[in-house]
Amino acid sequence: MERELKLPEAFLDRMKEMLGEEFGEFIESYEKPRTYGLRVNTFKISCEEFEKIVPFPVKRIPWVENGYFYGEDSRPARCPLYQAGLYYLQEPSAMTPASRLPVEPGDYVLDLCAAPGGKATALGAKLRGQGLLVANDISTSRARALLRNLELFGISNVFVANEKPARLAQAFPEFFHKIVLDAPCSGEGMFRKDEALSRDWTPEKSQELAKVQRELLLQAADMLRPGGLLLYSTCTFAPCEDEGSVSYLLEQRRDMELTDMEAYESFSQGNPAWGNGDASLKKCIRIFPHKMNGEGHFLALFQKKGATLTESRTLQGKPDKNTQKWLTEFFHEIGLKTFQGSPFDWTRVETRGEKVYYLPPVQANFRGLNFLRNGLYLGDLKKNRFEPSHPFALALHKDDIEAGIPLPLSDDRLPRYLNGETLQITPEEAPHPKGWHLLCPETYPLGFGKLVNQTLKNKYPATWRP
Repeated sequence: MERELKLPEAFLDRMKEMLGEEFGEFIESYEKPRTYGLRVNTFKISCEEFEKIVPFPVKRIPWVENGYFYGEDSRPARCPLYQAGLYYLQEPSAMTPASRLPVEPGDYVLDLCAAPGGKATALGAKLRGQGLLVANDISTSRARALLRNLELFGISNVFVANEKPARLAQAFPEFFHKIVLDAPCSGEGMFRKDEALSRDWTPEKSQELAKVQRELLLQAADMLRPGGLLLYSTCTFAPCEDEGSVSYLLEQRRDMELTDMEAYESFSQGNPAWGNGDASLKKCIRIFPHKMNGEGHFLALFQKKGATLTESRTLQGKPDKNTQKWLTEFFHEIGLKTFQGSPFDWTRVETRGEKVYYLPPVQANFRGLNFLRNGLYLGDLKKNRFEPSHPFALALHKDDIEAGIPLPLSDDRLPRYLNGETLQITPEEAPHPKGWHLLCPETYPLGFGKLVNQTLKNKYPATWRP
């Protein structure tokens, strides 16, 4: 088998020992084409509505409530619905961790190694604009990609950090209700998706990465409040990185215990023999590609013993008069009714120089931390006016404003808009005769334009063009 020969011999030997009679099926799975998936942003659109308007074939992923398979030839990243932040492209197995963490609106949530944003966008959508999402990545370039994906999804209650986990642990002792640690790993589960990973693999790499994972697990546990949940995941099969790292945390933090996750018939259990023998390791989930339509993954859900504290740390801010004046005028021009389905909260507005932000609705001590964004970038104060940002457009929901111009997905003006072109709009299509409008595929905000004499001046940023 051509693809089998590309897999490292030491990897194959270990997998044969791990899987026994299933090893043949496992190897055969590498002959099959990889699967492609997308996850619907249910903060902006329901799955039912998505299925009505999606212009290419999709099929439900049975173990992820808002996940769908799509065909390799579909090109979903070119669809205006993607540019409107209605779905995220993600490998089907990689959707599983965020789907198994029961996040509730109002929670304080941390994604510790968050780039490029697959899990962070899922967690942010679950929060529905309430509580706080801290999304961190130690790499500045990766943190920028993370910020862009969170902006695309319209997540407003976010703090995007570019910090060492140890620094975060000092700043947030026992602070978060829910934490995701999708740890750096040897990537064995992604060999079919990315053959470069198999070429770079060595047995020693797993041992080195296990040390990193265990340090990250301790730091994550220290940031989790009593009663809180920590979801640990990898995309590797290596026992030292999976059950081994889980066993280490259970031994080092006696207040942490494994808890059950929502089951699916094709999931495999963790194996106590691959860790320290603790019977509770069976509560871990392993995803093998010969049993499911996805790549390899591992999940463990911990709970910290004790009761969750429910104190609220709400903001009590107030915008300066100049900011409030020009924002109010802009809101009147676009006919703002709500923001993400709720009343606009003026206590969350902060002006820094000429830039205006909408902060998360909770107080937290971010002082001294490296970060790319605190809250949502609303726009800029110009001379006697407010100019909205593109992230603000993406954060608006379909019923938030009056000045929306809905176009069918088949309308050729949508791709022309994404290319930066000026558009002609008929009087019947625009709610207002002039001024700021949101262009919308169907009814979902895509970006701003300014209407003058039936011509929509394009405000879609060149840096966002597909």
